[in-house]
Amino acid sequence: MTAETDARARTGKPRSWQVTEGAERAPNRSYFYAMGLTDDDLTKPIVAVGHAGNEAMPCNIHLGGLAQHVKAGVQSAGGTPREFATIAVGDGMAMGHEGMKASLVSREIIADSVEVMMLAHAYDGLAAIAGCDKSLPGMLMAIARVNLPSIFLYGGTIMPGQFHGKDVTVQAVFEGVGAHSAGNMSDEDLNELEHAACPGAGSCGGMFTANTMAAVSEGLGMALPGSASIPAVDPARTDICRRTGEAELALLEANTLPRDILTREAFENAMAIAVALGGSTNAVLHLLAIAREARVDLKLDDLERVCERTPHLGDLTPGGTYVMADLNRVGGVPVVLKELLRGGLLHGDVLTVTGKTMAENLAEVTATPDGNVVHPLETALSGGSTIVVLRGNLAPEGAVAKVASVEKLTRRGPARVFDGEEACFDAIARREIQAGDIVVIRYEGPKGGPGMREMLAVTAALVGQGLGDQIAMVTDGRFSGATRGLMVGHAAPEAFVGGPIAIVQDGDEITIDAENKKLELHVDEAEVTRRLAAWTPPPPNYESGALAKYARLVSSASEGAVCG
Repeated sequence: MTAETDARARTGKPRSWQVTEGAERAPNRSYFYAMGLTDDDLTKPIVAVGHAGNEAMPCNIHLGGLAQHVKAGVQSAGGTPREFATIAVGDGMAMGHEGMKASLVSREIIADSVEVMMLAHAYDGLAAIAGCDKSLPGMLMAIARVNLPSIFLYGGTIMPGQFHGKDVTVQAVFEGVGAHSAGNMSDEDLNELEHAACPGAGSCGGMFTANTMAAVSEGLGMALPGSASIPAVDPARTDICRRTGEAELALLEANTLPRDILTREAFENAMAIAVALGGSTNAVLHLLAIAREARVDLKLDDLERVCERTPHLGDLTPGGTYVMADLNRVGGVPVVLKELLRGGLLHGDVLTVTGKTMAENLAEVTATPDGNVVHPLETALSGGSTIVVLRGNLAPEGAVAKVASVEKLTRRGPARVFDGEEACFDAIARREIQAGDIVVIRYEGPKGGPGMREMLAVTAALVGQGLGDQIAMVTDGRFSGATRGLMVGHAAPEAFVGGPIAIVQDGDEITIDAENKKLELHVDEAEVTRRLAAWTPPPPNYESGALAKYARLVSSASEGAVCG
């Protein structure tokens, strides 16, 4: 019997009866008693409270504590909670070195490990808690794959730090490295900044990938309204944790499954909120992956259409001024969702984890756009869509750029080509990148890296050197949500499989035209054909282990870089 059929057949305890009922399960019950459970506990739904807590990053360090409040909510609503933890790579800690190759790989490992825990222990439902970037889509992928009554909860944003009287995030530290290398920041100031930027627990404070995917979780209808923006250290997060646990029991009682919620329209809503907030391009990659697990036929073209029609409403860093804590202060993600609904840019009739539709949830929202952090539709921020999909002979399957706050959307210049991030960073440190260059970093794609490293160390260093608005970049890897400037990632097909980016040479002219969504290599077709015929793939960077396995299985970035 499949998990879905089983879930429909037995409301409340769709799976756990397999380990709690009958004489043959006496050994199983013995294990439960050893952990302090009672006979009465075993008559109730057994709910997994899975989290990605660890001491690798401030994004994750508090998640085990939040899980206790979720468990209390499960218990008060009549369930028996069982906690488990999965891995989480801290992207900021992995940034700028070989470890970043493990980041996207971790998304698949998280999804796989949650699936295995749910299957092995016959849990009835899941309340999933995540903090750092890939743990959010990893948990949402698992929720869609397992398809038992489930709910998602974000661990919360970090508060901004204070440096010379201004709010700062870790983005300022990455950019400070570039400013320091250019002689524009003293040793003392860099030291002061690095000590001040991250004041406590929570995920990176701007509309970077973690906060983008937190907003996406509300857009999908998989998280309680208002849960995405509450800072990690805000006492209100305790209440939202308890209510998340209670809501999970209501989902079990109603027999509501994730795939009832994760429809095509829900994914369109999720993309709309990511664009409206000026969110990370990683949302595109992750939504394609989550949709695949939900068995929704979602393509890059579908997300592109949502991007085209969605205005920029949230003035949030790095494409604006404010941080996630400011968004929370003015009403959170629901304020933006309600404004999109008012403009006919959101599907209001989709189901959510509250048991109500999106429109019914938003009818309860009293806050309105404040005009600073969140703009109304009538005074949307300039520039139109914040995420664009580009195509051309350099990326026939597509590439993605975030253009929030980018003033010059079209550039043509000579290519500066690097086979890998390290070579580019070394050139930046030597001050070899010049204004007008189109920097190309290749062999960083899903297979070639493997793992699509984010290039924040590189892009932030260029910004710090004062070149952020004077150069552009193209890569088959990814960019952090904290990246700013005209930076084009996810170029597909990637170099490692013989995509056109593999045959670009220093000095070749490249045009990036984000207004008309073009990415062109100005080399005649015959020469491109000749170069491709002469090209041979490099040896893989890993011959064994998790990254080698990932490289063998992973698909194109244009398909979400999924395995299997």
